[in-house]
Amino acid sequence: MDASSPGPIVIDESSARYEGWRIVVVCFLVATFGWGFGFYGQSVYLAELHQLRGWPTSLISTATTFFYLFGAVLVAFISEAMRSFGPRNCLLGGVVAMAAAAALIGEVTAPWQLYAVNALLAFGWAGTSLGAITNTLGLWFDKKRGMAISLALNGASFGGIVGVPLLVAAIGRFGFPGAMMTAAATMLVLIIPVILIFVGRPPALDGIAAELTTADPRSASRIRAQAFRDVAFLTVSIAFALVLFAQVGFIVHLISFLDPIIGRERAAIAVAMLTAMAIVGRVLFSTVIDRLNQRLASAISFASQVVALAIIIHSRNEMVLIAACALFGFSVGNLITLPALIVQREFDPRSFGVLISLITAINQITYAFGPGVIGLLRDASGSYTLPFYVCIGLELTAAVLIMIRGSSQKTSS
Repeated sequence: MDASSPGPIVIDESSARYEGWRIVVVCFLVATFGWGFGFYGQSVYLAELHQLRGWPTSLISTATTFFYLFGAVLVAFISEAMRSFGPRNCLLGGVVAMAAAAALIGEVTAPWQLYAVNALLAFGWAGTSLGAITNTLGLWFDKKRGMAISLALNGASFGGIVGVPLLVAAIGRFGFPGAMMTAAATMLVLIIPVILIFVGRPPALDGIAAELTTADPRSASRIRAQAFRDVAFLTVSIAFALVLFAQVGFIVHLISFLDPIIGRERAAIAVAMLTAMAIVGRVLFSTVIDRLNQRLASAISFASQVVALAIIIHSRNEMVLIAACALFGFSVGNLITLPALIVQREFDPRSFGVLISLITAINQITYAFGPGVIGLLRDASGSYTLPFYVCIGLELTAAVLIMIRGSSQKTSS
């Protein structure tokens, strides 16, 4: 390097004027639509396609599972895409693919078209969900990365709280094809200009973010191969995969469980409370999450969900059940933030993007089967008691695993 060339500069990430916080807002908007169309929207598509086309629920659900599995494969390579094309182009590509798939899903008339649209939707999901957001924010943040990711991912909860009801209302007004076309156009109009204006070249930061912008001499495939031999990585990835399997399976079946006990209206309130508490928990944790023992915080979060599940299994009191759902929800948001922070703290910074993309893919492949397995156990046993106890067992196992750190600490090759 030429002696006159400026080196990396130290930036005050806590300053409200720092440009990185504008990237957080962009990622919040991306997450709102990404989860609104890609995650929560799947329940809307299932109901509408079943009603309009008369297709079996199992057929549509299988297409949803295909979406999650194919999306997981794509997410595993989002780090390489970020390095090759830059964060702006990756986010733009994700938004365009997501909007195109949303518009097309209202037009499908044959099952093969549904699978094709879900494949396109998976590309959109890869470019707008957790892997893309954490990799993008990793280029702008080092010391405040936990807070930045936590705040941006509130868009995921916002997509469920606001986006889905608006989508359902639009379907009632314009019909399924018209509503999906309108929603897709809204996404493009709102997000494309924001990405073009605010997402530019990442700054030259000290620390981890600086490492992420430089070429890694090790191949991504080598990083992945080493990760699967690393106890520290395995305990993180397996623990969170188990918890998210239980968490997603439980949430998908929550209304079905609560409906005969407290009624559909109160069940909807319980789900809304769970989602709202996910935002509260994420915001509160964001102020301290970078200073915590993040493995211990994860284990405590898993344990809090175990307590909530035990109460839900045994109580039939309306207020107690809603309160237990709120307790469960308090840690829901943080469980998709914590893996990135543990990876940042414990592993070579050059590996951050590849490892967090790999963990995200493993989690998505695992939780894709959560709702189906919970449903099968419920049908086999005749109630939700057995499957919810299975969820408790998985969460307790994860709480033990996450505390096994192994010997690998910031290793590099």
